[in-house]
Amino acid sequence: MQRHPILIVVLGLVGCESALESGEPAPAAREASGLKGAASFRKRLTGADLDTNLRWQVAGTDLGIPFLLENGSIGYLFGDTFASALPENDWRSPVMLRSNVHPGAEGGIVFDSAARVRGDGRAPELMLNGHHGVGLDGIREVSVIPNDGISFPETGRQLISYMSIEHWRSAGPAGPHWKSRYAGLAYSDNGNDFVRTGLKWWNNAQNTDPQQMWTMQRDGDHVYIFTVRAGRQEGPMLLLRVRWDRMFFPHDYEGWGWDGERWRWGLPPTPILRGRFGEPSVRRLDDGSWAMSYLNAATGAIVTRTASGPDRVWSAEKVQVSSAQEPCLYGGFIHPWSRAGAQRLHLIVSKWCQGSAYHASQYAGSL
Repeated sequence: MQRHPILIVVLGLVGCESALESGEPAPAAREASGLKGAASFRKRLTGADLDTNLRWQVAGTDLGIPFLLENGSIGYLFGDTFASALPENDWRSPVMLRSNVHPGAEGGIVFDSAARVRGDGRAPELMLNGHHGVGLDGIREVSVIPNDGISFPETGRQLISYMSIEHWRSAGPAGPHWKSRYAGLAYSDNGNDFVRTGLKWWNNAQNTDPQQMWTMQRDGDHVYIFTVRAGRQEGPMLLLRVRWDRMFFPHDYEGWGWDGERWRWGLPPTPILRGRFGEPSVRRLDDGSWAMSYLNAATGAIVTRTASGPDRVWSAEKVQVSSAQEPCLYGGFIHPWSRAGAQRLHLIVSKWCQGSAYHASQYAGSL
């Protein structure tokens, strides 16, 4: 299988600055790859030498996105997953492990179960995946990669946003590292078996649609959705919202937009940030503030921002994990039990270098 390149060697830095006040991004550039970030390594979470492989044949893993389940515990979504340290054997995606252990516990995150496990203990993929063949509705796809998950205690339903991958071909250091065909939603009412719906947010031929990689956070009656282009390429970040019980109705999604005089809901979304974004992750914290994390693909560092609300001005970037600390890093997904305060930010960092082990690790830092 042709893998997407994760080594980040970037020429030409592009900042990621707030556009909330003027509608235009402020120029900025920061070289972060040589800096030590604010977060510190806690433990490696997956690998051929760990119990994730012994118990569920989950060794080499992509991503590791944590989201709150309807029963209060945490699901961790992995993309391309293998029963080997390298991306070789028993390819599955997506796969979900689960845990009720707080990431701040002395021993860090410990997984206690896996979704859809049968008698052999192997964790299978959650939903239909074309695997270089035919995917949903007869459309060819290379793989299905999760973006984020969300759950609803009112109904017990879990929802996953995903990308249907068209190809992993890289357009070079400054170009996209892959192309999605569309973004979609899948659901489960038993926490194990996910059904891909017919909803599709189509990418375009130029691979520039900004609604391909979603991160989702509920607040009250609404789910807030931050979206960027596929492939860690230069582009905008958009903000939309929809009532939690209307996520299957695309016409009910409303954008956060600039009308020429002020920002308001109900408009086509206006970019809130611009930059070379990796996979975004946004979570609401215990004090009501919001935190955002992503790989700044121009600097090769995982960074965070904070805001008083989803539609408020976001702070400048803070480097949490640099490539000097963790070569070939990406992701940087915020654990739902993260809190404001020192060493209460918990991140899942994914890592893959050509020809080396593929895994996810836990980091702790401060916002």
